[in-house]
Amino acid sequence: MRNKYIQAFEDAQIANKNVPQFRAGDTLRVAIRIKEGDKSRVQNFEGVCIARRGSGVGETFIIRKIGANSVGVERIFPIYSESIEEIKVLRRGRVRRAKLFYLRDLRGKAAKIRELRK
Repeated sequence: MRNKYIQAFEDAQIANKNVPQFRAGDTLRVAIRIKEGDKSRVQNFEGVCIARRGSGVGETFIIRKIGANSVGVERIFPIYSESIEEIKVLRRGRVRRAKLFYLRDLRGKAAKIRELRK
């Protein structure tokens, strides 16, 4: 049971955000606004979405990419965060799971996700 004022506030936050349809297995590019001192810049984080969880304002998603020296890097983003400039879907993945945590154990071509053909 939620307070109607909190519910109205959360609905207003969700309404003014433009979020594309994506799911686990899709390759995303997330533009994040980073504030350093008094300056601000936009940095892209590109990788495979391995999970989505939650609902409403508290919904989050996890993106995994392979960084320098073949080190896996994962970041959790709130979908309706003010620091996210845009979310762009680069590829649609063909997967049979909602959570792709098994990708953490795979390396190289074994971790490749097939593209969804329409």
